[in-house]
Amino acid sequence: MEALKYKVIKTKKQYNEYCDILHDLVFDENRSDESEDEIELLTLLIEKYDNENSSFSEVEPIQLLKSLMKDHKLKSKDLVDMLGVSKGLVSDILNYKKGLSKEVIRKLADHFKLSQEVFNRPYKLKIPTTPKMRNASMMNTQKKLETA
Repeated sequence: MEALKYKVIKTKKQYNEYCDILHDLVFDENRSDESEDEIELLTLLIEKYDNENSSFSEVEPIQLLKSLMKDHKLKSKDLVDMLGVSKGLVSDILNYKKGLSKEVIRKLADHFKLSQEVFNRPYKLKIPTTPKMRNASMMNTQKKLETA
């Protein structure tokens, strides 16, 4: 009897290994039908582990996104391509300057095979503070110059 190539995930190490394998398969340009089956199976195993071992509801959306990016070895530029948005928007999202739009939430949930609810929760944005205005009445006064 042939040994199973993949088994139910029981450890974080095994989970990380399967995530790496899945990542490589997904981004392989010469995918075969067998690879497609492996992708489906690994996705199911990873989702099962996530559902049983993760408490996504306790993590705020941007921290979760950063964690998923780390786990899947994704960079900001990968999000730009995945989401179809500018790198400035991705930077603003990751730096808490802009919130997640409905479309971005849908794409993230679809890509990471998670429920939209994990990304669709309130979190605090960092609003940049503007420098203090100088006294406007002093800005428009004319100075008298002494002539020599």
